[in-house]
Amino acid sequence: MFAFTEQDHLFMQRALELAEQAETQGEVPVGAVLVQDNKIIGEGSNAPIAQHDPTAHAEIQAIRQAAEKLQNYRLPNTVLYVTLEPCSMCAGALVHSRVERLVYAASDEKTGACGSVFNVISSNERTHRVNCEHGLLAEESSTLISSFFKRRRTEKKHIKQ
Repeated sequence: MFAFTEQDHLFMQRALELAEQAETQGEVPVGAVLVQDNKIIGEGSNAPIAQHDPTAHAEIQAIRQAAEKLQNYRLPNTVLYVTLEPCSMCAGALVHSRVERLVYAASDEKTGACGSVFNVISSNERTHRVNCEHGLLAEESSTLISSFFKRRRTEKKHIKQ
């Protein structure tokens, strides 16, 4: 499949830590880390509930932080590590910000826009294509997300009774 480096593992591990932080806040556990020259320039975790903002996905948070840090809306020569395959909104943001490479852990068979349901990042209709690799720490990410939704379903079931 893909040959991931030690650096890839370290950055994805940080993304998982951010996902766990999101979970403690009651958010869907997704974390993202944006890297340039092997240095983190932006990171984020899901926060749409806390921020009352449907665009406050982990990827968007990381992109905004990096763009602010670099004082540039373009983010060339960067890699985004994220625990869940980006949705169409986030995939579009990757294209528009010119992220070079995406590494995501778990696929999203319902809304994934990087190959699972849609493929926004490598469309021939776009002027920029994002190189994509996936599966790094996928089991850990999938378990985190599955456990979160299972717990949510159980909590809702108890509320209704």
